[in-house]
Amino acid sequence: MRFLEFNLPKSIARALSLPRNSPKRQQAKVLKKLLTKARHTDFGKHFKFSEILKSTDSSTEFRKLVPAFDYSSLYKAWWNLTLTGSEDVCWPGKIKYFALSSGTSEASSKYIPITNDLMRGNRIVMVKQLLSLRNYENISFKSIGKGYLMLGGSTDLQKGPGYFAGDLSGITAKKAPFWFSPFYKPGKKIARTRDWNKKLEAIVEEAPNWDIGFLVGVPAWIQMCMEMIIERYKLKHIHEIWPNLAFFCHGGVAFEPYKKGFEKFLGKPITYIETYLASEGFLAYQDRQHPDGMKLVLNEHIFFEFVPFDEKNFDDDGNLHEHATSLLIDEVTEDKDYALLISTSAGAWRYLIGDTIRFMNKEKSEIIITGRTKHFLNLVGEHLSVDNMNKAIQVASEKLNISITEFTVAGVPINGSFGHHWFIGTDDKVDVVDLTTLIDNSLKELNDDYLVERKTALKEIQLDVLPEKMFMEFMEKKGKLGGQHKFPRVMKGELYEEWKAFVKTDLV
Repeated sequence: MRFLEFNLPKSIARALSLPRNSPKRQQAKVLKKLLTKARHTDFGKHFKFSEILKSTDSSTEFRKLVPAFDYSSLYKAWWNLTLTGSEDVCWPGKIKYFALSSGTSEASSKYIPITNDLMRGNRIVMVKQLLSLRNYENISFKSIGKGYLMLGGSTDLQKGPGYFAGDLSGITAKKAPFWFSPFYKPGKKIARTRDWNKKLEAIVEEAPNWDIGFLVGVPAWIQMCMEMIIERYKLKHIHEIWPNLAFFCHGGVAFEPYKKGFEKFLGKPITYIETYLASEGFLAYQDRQHPDGMKLVLNEHIFFEFVPFDEKNFDDDGNLHEHATSLLIDEVTEDKDYALLISTSAGAWRYLIGDTIRFMNKEKSEIIITGRTKHFLNLVGEHLSVDNMNKAIQVASEKLNISITEFTVAGVPINGSFGHHWFIGTDDKVDVVDLTTLIDNSLKELNDDYLVERKTALKEIQLDVLPEKMFMEFMEKKGKLGGQHKFPRVMKGELYEEWKAFVKTDLV
């Protein structure tokens, strides 16, 4: 328990003692703080932040005067100037750090501005999440004071003309506060390693010298690391080498499809803590045991808007319509999918982050991530979300007692009609027909639109079972191995053709 009583910097301590206001009031304060600080920037002057601040309803005026942006439009109009060294563009001062963010499908990396204000806000949220462990039952407080193995991107950042760029996890580790250094693993030397395979090898080599209580990272990479350690030292499970391991803090993808395979490497149960830490900021985290979802960070450094994810606001490719309607925190309802617009302390304004969420508990502002605005299947009106897919995979893996480490699906023409093509990654023996039937039936139960279309236009479901390593090999081929990179759950266009060619070649 003593670890939770360490002395925090005064600025963080003040932030942690903020009064518990209503979500609406908290967000109004955040917006006012953001607009006030950025009102003298080029963006703030152009969109009349000073006038918005004088309004009796700043949130309405803000949404009326400032258009919504996706990355391409915001970069083209504003963020590109920050890369050339211009100051006071969208946020006061010069941008010295950029998070490189891109999915497997992106041809080039996105440069997301990172400011000291954003990093400070992220750190405060991280401490809040740590302190929230007091809300959990049967917590091993001894383990909290042990090592934290954070498996992220390299801290050896790329140097540009006047700035540094890299994976957000690498930037976060490089700029970690001094009081965290004694707990941080794998340490500065290994963290600088850019080659992902060499980094894993170095971690495996040092593993016996560490006493790890916390694992932090994307499930697929953490699982790979544990498997390598167990194989290297001929262990039955990871707790033979790290007996105090008690927590896994994960994010980026839904954990459910990984859980069964993950737990075969454990010697005893551990506590899973979900986070929503994107390159654009720390948006939400699990703050209690057995929650309905993750609690949105409403009183710190991000202003949220919620766009109903429907035909009125998005086109068939998941692009936001020009006059899309956004709602505020007090206007949302439960069990409906929304796309997120965020405004942050790094100069992201009404920015479409690309994720879709659903409120599971509005009173507690708890959400789950349901997918991506462009990662869904809707060939004939089936409206199939990534959340539906994750749940179907979880059901299938539990009923068949198999570990499915990765999967992806594409909507394709099949025999003159339409269908879905699934690719499942598992090294366990499985009957393809049984697996296909289980996934299909689960989706019918989860999604009424899917059920209707399977009787009419959605004629066929194809499924290929592939070795787990093929998914990792494809990521490596794309230069997306490790760090915060995740395998795409939905394949479309050129990426799907490239994946099919890779699979065909690899299986020959």
